[in-house]
Amino acid sequence: MELKLSNEKGEAAGQLEVSEQTFDAPFRESLVHQVVTAHLAGARAGTKAQKTRSEVAGGGKKPWRQKGTGNARAGTIRSPLWRGGGQTFAAKPRDFTQKVNRKMYRGAMRSILSELARQDRLVVVKQLTVDAPKTRELKARLDGLGVSEGLIVVDEIDTNLELAARNLPRLGVVDAAGVDPASLVGAERVVITESAIRRVEEWLS
Repeated sequence: MELKLSNEKGEAAGQLEVSEQTFDAPFRESLVHQVVTAHLAGARAGTKAQKTRSEVAGGGKKPWRQKGTGNARAGTIRSPLWRGGGQTFAAKPRDFTQKVNRKMYRGAMRSILSELARQDRLVVVKQLTVDAPKTRELKARLDGLGVSEGLIVVDEIDTNLELAARNLPRLGVVDAAGVDPASLVGAERVVITESAIRRVEEWLS
């Protein structure tokens, strides 16, 4: 199949022949949902930690005798019922990682890229560079492509491009090796260079 190719000024630059296997795959919503959920879960730190009554310092002595004081029975001042006591169901560090097979991951990426192409949210350019790390220069190029927010995917990240995009809200820059399903799904439009497309095709073939 062919995708419309543009130059940096947004002018038509012909057609780009791409793999139907990668850019014309059926959209499998359940698979995409599972892979995106797993990706977001793997990004969680899982470092939350609280102390149980046995881990809180102090409380070794019974605060008062069992009977005769008029108070309720108490064995420690570190009970979860007391201020400064332990947590009843204390949170502990945990791993939120979900296993996703390589075949499933690549299948989801093909589905996402194909759906982006079908919805005209995939903008293919021959290359995208800026002469200096100037946000104004990058914005002018994106305006020519009709893109105000989304994701830029390049073969290798250029320092000038990365710095120029830093001040633009809701715009990210990644290389072809670092693109992930959550970023693609959440992007309004995806600007991808010709060389990045070839890298992605090689990876997903």
